[in-house]
Amino acid sequence: MRSTRTPAAPRRGRRSVLTATGLVAALALAVTACGGSAQDAASDKAAAAASRAADTGDGKIHIPADIADKLKEHGIDVDKWTDGGWKNWDKDKWLSEAKDFVNPVIEGLWKPERMQSAKEANKTITTQDASADQGVSDPEPAPVEATAEKTPYHENAAPVGKVFFDSPDGPAVCSGTVVRDVNHPGKSNLVWTAGHCVHAGGKGGWYRNIVFVPAYNDLSKSEAQLRNAGSAEIAPYGNWWADWVSTSNEWIKGGSETGGAGAAYDYAVLHVKPEQGSKSLEETVGAALAVDFSAPSATEVATMGAWGYPAAPPYNGLRMFKCLDRPGRLALSPTLPTMYRIGCTMTGGSSGGGWFRVVDGETRLVSNTSIGPQDHTWLAGPQLGANAEALYENMSQRYGGR
Repeated sequence: MRSTRTPAAPRRGRRSVLTATGLVAALALAVTACGGSAQDAASDKAAAAASRAADTGDGKIHIPADIADKLKEHGIDVDKWTDGGWKNWDKDKWLSEAKDFVNPVIEGLWKPERMQSAKEANKTITTQDASADQGVSDPEPAPVEATAEKTPYHENAAPVGKVFFDSPDGPAVCSGTVVRDVNHPGKSNLVWTAGHCVHAGGKGGWYRNIVFVPAYNDLSKSEAQLRNAGSAEIAPYGNWWADWVSTSNEWIKGGSETGGAGAAYDYAVLHVKPEQGSKSLEETVGAALAVDFSAPSATEVATMGAWGYPAAPPYNGLRMFKCLDRPGRLALSPTLPTMYRIGCTMTGGSSGGGWFRVVDGETRLVSNTSIGPQDHTWLAGPQLGANAEALYENMSQRYGGR
């Protein structure tokens, strides 16, 4: 039966964006965009990891000549791409290099029913993988039962949303977070997520039709209530297409089905634009979080919280959940950076969702969900240090103002 209840209209302007009892007094803040001086130019490595497209000002995404030439080298007819050519996942035509990313807007592609059909992007590891170096890893944490976020989401967790994309296996879904753009205060179009939500890693390439939907299913309606739902009920702020994406070269080269050598670098930044409209993402949702690149030791942080939309059973991807726990350390290899790990029962679909901590009374994004075990008792996320900051700065400086 189709629901006759009209969704509450999201309020514009600044709002309290993340509430969670137990994380300090509450993991919450009234978001106020703050500026900051631009840092030195990002490294060549980060620049190489930035993907490109071009906006010619007519409201559509156009593939620049150099990218078009690269597509043609792979036998891709640019003119037919948006008419369904993107569905060709031939290995030789699946673009992998950082500079080859393209994501032209296909208006109307992500309808509510297509979003609901998307499967979770899950990265699970075995017990043997997880205990590769117990000399550095802390003991496995006790499971923490995920709790549902309060509704409406646009008032309680405004920066959090879902990332949809197409893979060779069909529509897929992750989670993401609106983050501040230090070079464009108050007008950010940047979204933080996991690398495996945009790129398949060492044996694959860029996913396609990548879209961010903030405050997805704002009122947490059930599947029955959403049957034949309109776009406003599912996507109160609309669909935001990624016109540029950056992920780490370590993920592109070393990421795998179980995380692999790229897991410790499993992060990505999207620059998005609305399918319809002209305001920035931050202005539209009224919120964005600062990113903490200090990579604090797990022993220095009392509590971290992970937010996301778990989609694998027993969840169905329609509701936002969160977990709060004291972080521990996880080392997949002595040669890789240590990851954070918390107890949490969220499943696939929560991948890419932000991890938050409070610094001087302010909530900041400090990691994102990357991997977890097959029994879904904990989650692990990368430390965000100098490499992640360089990637972020490059995205902000090159594309943030567009």
